[in-house]
Parts: sequence; structure tokens; C-alpha cells
Amino acid sequence: MNKARGFLQEFREFAVKGNMMDLAVGVIVGAAFGKIIDSLVKDIVMPLISFILGGEVDFTNQFLVLRLPEGYSGPETYEALNSAGAVILSWGSFLTILINFILLAFVVFCMVKALNRMRDAVHKKEVAAEAEAPPAPTPEDVLLLREIRDALKK
Repeated sequence: MNKARGFLQEFREFAVKGNMMDLAVGVIVGAAFGKIIDSLVKDIVMPLISFILGGEVDFTNQFLVLRLPEGYSGPETYEALNSAGAVILSWGSFLTILINFILLAFVVFCMVKALNRMRDAVHKKEVAAEAEAPPAPTPEDVLLLREIRDALKK
């Protein structure tokens, strides 16, 4: 019983530590940030790619049918083929998710780089402030001990 109580106490301390809370906040902010990146790709990047390629290009609906079900004669849309049990290679969806990942990784890289630059600038200011600060005056007891030492040497 005592071991279980100690275990529960240790778990409670772990769960309410700052690191655990920081992790929870990071996960929540990361999920929201992922939605922003998805919107960036869907609403900004892909329309620009469509414009550059000169047409209505929607990579999420690009697929390759590997095998149709026997006797299938319905529409050849992704939803219809998927619900009919066709074997589909959805390369367009993968490409969209890959672009999302690359953009997200790029944004995170830029943020980390900027944070490191800011942290280095603050560190340099702290080091410069320490270097400029005059040394603290020697305490009286140390001065007295030095005088006694010097007198004993004579």
C-alpha cells in the first residue's frame, strides 16, 4: 500500500511539473499550427501551382487505378472507386501531404533559427554587461586577513 501511495505521489509530481504542462501546450499549439499550414497549402500554394501550370490542378484528386472490381461500370471518381473496393494509388493526396510537411518543416526551421539568434543576442548582452561591471569591492574581513598575513610575513 505504501509503495502504491509513493508511486501515485511521484506520478502526481511528474504530471504537474512545468515540463509536462509545457509539452501539453506545445501539442495543442502544434495541432493549431498544423491546421494553419494545411490552409496555407490548400488555399494559397496549390492555387498558385494551378495558376502556374495553367489550369485547374487539384493534386488531392489525382490518383491511379491499379485494379477495378470485377463488373464495375460506375463513375471513375476517387470516392466512387474507393467505395466500390478498387485498388487506388492516391499519389495526389500524398503529394499534398508532402508539401504540407515541407512547408511546416521550413517554418519551424525559420522559427528555431530566429529564436536561436535572439537567444544568442541576449547572451552576448549579458556577457558584455558582466565584462563592463566593475569588480565587487573586497570585503573587510578579507582585507583584514591580508593585513594579518602581511604582518606575519614580516
